[in-house]
This record gives sequence, C-alpha cells and structure tokens, in this order.
Amino acid sequence: MTEHATVVLASGNVGKLAELQRILSSLPMTLVSQSEFQVPEVAETGLTFVENALLKARAACQHTGLPAIADDSGLEVDYLGGEPGIHSARYSGEGDAGNNRRLLTELADVPASQRSARFQCILVYLRHTHDPVPVICQGSWEGEILFEPRGQNGFGYDPLFYIPALNCSSAELDSDRKNELSHRAIASAKLLEALRGAP
Repeated sequence: MTEHATVVLASGNVGKLAELQRILSSLPMTLVSQSEFQVPEVAETGLTFVENALLKARAACQHTGLPAIADDSGLEVDYLGGEPGIHSARYSGEGDAGNNRRLLTELADVPASQRSARFQCILVYLRHTHDPVPVICQGSWEGEILFEPRGQNGFGYDPLFYIPALNCSSAELDSDRKNELSHRAIASAKLLEALRGAP
C-alpha cells in the first residue's frame, strides 16, 4: 500500500475502530467506520469467522465503492465444544452483560481445570467488491474462563477471560498492553505486514 487510501471498517463498534486505527496508523490510510457511510448491517449467515468477515467486508465495499476491512471474532470455550464461537456477540441476545451471565451459567459447575478458552479473530481486507484475492489474517489468544468478572477495561467477554501468564483478566489490562497481546492485535500485526507489501 503506497498511495493514501480511505478504507472502510465494516463495523460500527467504536472500540474495534480505535484499536485498529492505532495498530494500522503507520500505513497511508484513513480508517473510517461504516456508520459514516450508512452501510446497513449485513446478516452474518456464514458458518465460520472467515465467511462472516468476508460477508461484512464485501457489503461495505459494495455500498461505499471503497476498500474495506472487516473482522469476525469471538470466544471459543473448549468445554462447550467451541461455543459461543461465531455466535459470541449474539450469545444471549442481551448484549455484553447478558452474554457474560449466560457463559457463567453454562460453566457453573465446571472446574478451573476444564475452563480453557481462546479468543479468535479473523481480519479480511478487500480492495473492491469482487476482489479475487482477499487478504485474510488470523490471530488467537489463549486463556481460561473465570468464575466471576474481573476488571473494568475492554468490552465483550474481557472481564471473564483470564490470562494465566499475567495473572489477570483481559479487562484488567490497559488498552496499550491489550493491543500488544490480543487476538485482534495478532491478526492486525499480520494484516499490517500484508498491507505494507500490497499494491
């Protein structure tokens, strides 16, 4: 990526926008939310994180005529067979607090030794709606599910996601530290490298 470009983030999530703007700030691009273009929300009908990210990026490209970045991310809990997975954001139908309550309920009698989990993130970059070679980058972040929320930072499942090596939850990390370690940080670093060499 050599010439400055306006790129649409196929999300209205201000937290994701801020994270990605920081991580990709060295590229000649202005990353703007799809809400600035009134891009309608797309139905996430894919069966995988990759399929859903492509659906969102393609819809943003089609609506704006601009390149787009989309992510699909979620939490995989091994005891639950990978759930909530692609349904992470809609797990309870009651937002972040409801999702966390449901997860704690599902794992109520599960011992610490069986609460392994990971955050997954897929980031996709499309140059245009029919881009035949989308850039697809993946990052994962290993941890465990706590018995109760800890910390005030982050969003989503961060208060329940425990990182043993740091003896804290994701929500107890400041944003800079999280942006060095998270699944989105890992996928974003790969995307940064890919886009540096892209035309």
